[in-house]
Amino acid sequence: MKLRTGSFLWCLYLDKLYCLLSVRNVRALVEYFRLLDAHRSRTLNDVLFYHFLHHVTNWTRRQIMNVFNMLDWEAVGEIGFDQFYMLVCIVLAHENHLEEQFIFRHSRPVFELLDLDGEMRIGAESFQKYDFLFNIKKHDLREFYRDFDITGDCHLNYKEFKLFTISTMDKYQEKQKEENENEEKKSLLSESTA
Repeated sequence: MKLRTGSFLWCLYLDKLYCLLSVRNVRALVEYFRLLDAHRSRTLNDVLFYHFLHHVTNWTRRQIMNVFNMLDWEAVGEIGFDQFYMLVCIVLAHENHLEEQFIFRHSRPVFELLDLDGEMRIGAESFQKYDFLFNIKKHDLREFYRDFDITGDCHLNYKEFKLFTISTMDKYQEKQKEENENEEKKSLLSESTA
């Protein structure tokens, strides 16, 4: 997924630690949401939602409608600002390569979004359907269910999902530490050769 350059979302800053917007950015997003709300109903229907995402991302129509259906958990045919805010944070986290951090920090809302049936458990099909949102690869998914499906029912309850988020965050932090060490080595090498 790519965020189109020049869109309003490029102007927003997502905090890298908590994966949330600042108060100033939320106020700007509220105003933007009001501008998108052509019917003045404080919601976006599927048409408005589609055109917004089509304008700011390179998602296909199918992906956009899947996301709309995921966010419209009450099945009323529209989403409110809370769902819109969550979507913007997910898009910005993806754009900034903070998917692991986002899932870790917001594990309960992400779990509830992926729990399409409301059964308090997530199947592999949910992850496959929304892999473009959280950048989860198929081979990672197999390992993920092998390692964290403790009950063996091919679904994850919230506790199993939380274990996954903790493990993913640990791997992310190790990767970041490795990258920082490599950068330090490169800078030391360049200083010593200069």
